[in-house]
Amino acid sequence: MRIALGLEYDGAGFSGWQSQPCGNTVQDVLEGALSRVAGAPLRVVCAGRTDAGVHALTQVAHFDAAMERPLTAWVRGTNAFLPAAVAVRWAVPVAADFHARFSARARAYRYVLLNRPERPGVFAGKVGWCHRPLDVAAMREAAACLVGEHDFSAFRASGCQAKSPVKTLHRFAIASEGDLVMFECSANAFLHHMVRNLVGALIYVGMHRHPPHWLGDLLAACDRRRGAPTFAPDGLYLAGVDYGDEWGLPQQGSIMAQLRLPGS
Repeated sequence: MRIALGLEYDGAGFSGWQSQPCGNTVQDVLEGALSRVAGAPLRVVCAGRTDAGVHALTQVAHFDAAMERPLTAWVRGTNAFLPAAVAVRWAVPVAADFHARFSARARAYRYVLLNRPERPGVFAGKVGWCHRPLDVAAMREAAACLVGEHDFSAFRASGCQAKSPVKTLHRFAIASEGDLVMFECSANAFLHHMVRNLVGALIYVGMHRHPPHWLGDLLAACDRRRGAPTFAPDGLYLAGVDYGDEWGLPQQGSIMAQLRLPGS
């Protein structure tokens, strides 16, 4: 039987999603907890691998189990064996051809930035930080060129394993409220470090280190060396994964509705 899971996690204490020899990854602790519920080793596949320090509001994963367990066991039982920073929110049986990664139609990310002179305290590790004032209007103007199908090589990590740098960005919005600036985007897929590299470049524009058209120049140049440094992972969240209704997964509202903020 194939089971799909929805989960959330605070990535600050983990070495990313993907299993590593150190064992300190979200995949490692999730597989360990599920295996204890199943009484046998289980492997999981996720919708999108997150880096060290990156969080998830809604990550989706699937696994195959030969044994039957109540769905409540896959949720509450698994949570009983997980560290406090990881929680399974739901579990549903799915068709054998469902794949958490390949069946996804879109993924959404949110980057939360604290924009004030003082560093974060209570929200350390949960938000990015820029101490210089940012011109949000200039950043919005710069981000307008990103929507659509493009070669995002200029915002791709050197170790990215994606077969193609061409991705379709459905939406990129920037909202601000008080000391917070929110970057919100959805796409069919993302390259390694793509969102953090985009945020870093937009912050350069917001600080007036470059004019808004610089982002379009970077996009056209397809040269990562010309861009801004990769921004910190602290404020990055996998906000949602979009699947067709045919898979019968719990509906939590469309990605677009989840992402929109007042003023965005």
